[in-house]
Amino acid sequence: MKSNTFGAALAAAGLLAASNLVATDLPRQPAAAETLGTVEFTVSCTAEAQRLFNRAMQLYHNFYFPAARKAFDAVLEADRACAMAHWGHAMVAMDNPFQWPLRGKGLAEGWARIEKARALGAKTEREGMYLAAVEAFFDKPEKGAHRTRQLAYEVAMDAVVRRFPADTEAQILHALAVSANFDPNDKSYANQKKAAAILEPIWARQPDHPGVAHYIVHSYDYPPIAHLGVPAARRYAAIAASAPHAQHMPSHIFTRVGAWRESIASNRMAAQIAAASDPRQWLHAADYMVYAHLQLGQEREAKAIVDQILALQRVPEENFVAAHAVAAIPARYAIERGRWQDAARLALSPPEPDFAWQQFPNAEAVLVYARGLGAARAGDLPGARREVERLGKLKEAMLEGNLCYWAGQADIQVGVVNAWIARGEGRNDEALRLMRAAADHEDSTEKNTVTPGPLKPARELLGELLLDLGRPAQALPEFEVAMRKEPNRLQGLYGAARAAELAGDAGKAGEYYAKLATLGDTADPSQTEVATAKRFLARR
Repeated sequence: MKSNTFGAALAAAGLLAASNLVATDLPRQPAAAETLGTVEFTVSCTAEAQRLFNRAMQLYHNFYFPAARKAFDAVLEADRACAMAHWGHAMVAMDNPFQWPLRGKGLAEGWARIEKARALGAKTEREGMYLAAVEAFFDKPEKGAHRTRQLAYEVAMDAVVRRFPADTEAQILHALAVSANFDPNDKSYANQKKAAAILEPIWARQPDHPGVAHYIVHSYDYPPIAHLGVPAARRYAAIAASAPHAQHMPSHIFTRVGAWRESIASNRMAAQIAAASDPRQWLHAADYMVYAHLQLGQEREAKAIVDQILALQRVPEENFVAAHAVAAIPARYAIERGRWQDAARLALSPPEPDFAWQQFPNAEAVLVYARGLGAARAGDLPGARREVERLGKLKEAMLEGNLCYWAGQADIQVGVVNAWIARGEGRNDEALRLMRAAADHEDSTEKNTVTPGPLKPARELLGELLLDLGRPAQALPEFEVAMRKEPNRLQGLYGAARAAELAGDAGKAGEYYAKLATLGDTADPSQTEVATAKRFLARR
């Protein structure tokens, strides 16, 4: 496929049709006129450049980066002396801070823009401090650990706020930095709550500001506090109806609370808008759609998207978001449905050299993990060991690339596969020890924003291992703990119901089977777990 645009590639593969595979009771339509929210970011440029700068910042706050690049170019066309337009380009080069670390081309591009802005010169002290903050992030792009860069930027933005306390835009960007710089092992969610405390009062005063609603959603995108983000999630899509990320982002909260139909509707709109202009947003939305369809037992809808993703012969925009989506979507489809042999046969698509997988070891690891788990549970223990070995090599590449969070996720994946290898060899105590350690490790971290969730929660897998060992009474509480973190998951409800039934607790089994039947009221007729629930309830 040699199409020059992602929209053409999608149309050729039938992917535009796939973006409409959603619940029909939640109709949504794209905005007729451009709707991006309201931003007033004062700069010392010409009046026309100011107008265009405000629009460029609307696009930035919606993480609509391809369009934002063009918008900052338009600012420079209106006023070649507008140094803040180069600052804007540097902010775009900084990319989505929730998907850091930033490496390679982005660092070089950002530093080049800072140099151009410095050559023009800051017109005011305030603008000089904005430039200094971004310079703290991009300084010496060939050196320096990413964590050092991001913390330096946060400190510098805090200095802007302190010097100019009435500058709302500085407060918003500082809150974004605080939220993105969270420690994934901090279960008090201190950074996220600090950011929300900055943003919530601003939202009361500026209810149509896209960045405020957007960053509130990001700040609450964690299971124990996700319910606090529901108002912003429901509002954000209307604030910026023309931005694909604004349509997608509410589904982060919907996923955390198990609102699958709303998640599908959000991602359908995001996919429709992004198809012609932002390939990674389309692929990101597709991953969330597949995940949500599978929780509703809508396997045919999920399969249609999976097949069309696999039909892509090229992905025009090579970045981690795209790489993760094209690896995770088919892996998720196999693992969620317990098709272990299918999982064991997964292959990277598109293959190298059509896609530079070596740049994204953390994305390839998702599919390798699925292969390893599939092989182990299908009884192919030598095949599972090969995938464990591959995961080890990928972890080394992650550490070399300073992808420390993802290296930790690889440890969890290795532990899970080794647990099921041990089970296959009859080393049951070791299997439980390894599986419990993996579940505890996963529970101590947070998912990355790029994914709706792990292919299968490790604690849910622990429950399945206990069921496989004939210990349903021990399995039940593991499923229940898993569901507190990942609510309304089809396999979680089925596991809990099955464990209760086998343990002789008919009342609790009926409770979970009833929830499963309700969840799957639009499931495919052939969906096994939902059919089992309905048979159980019919017998009662």
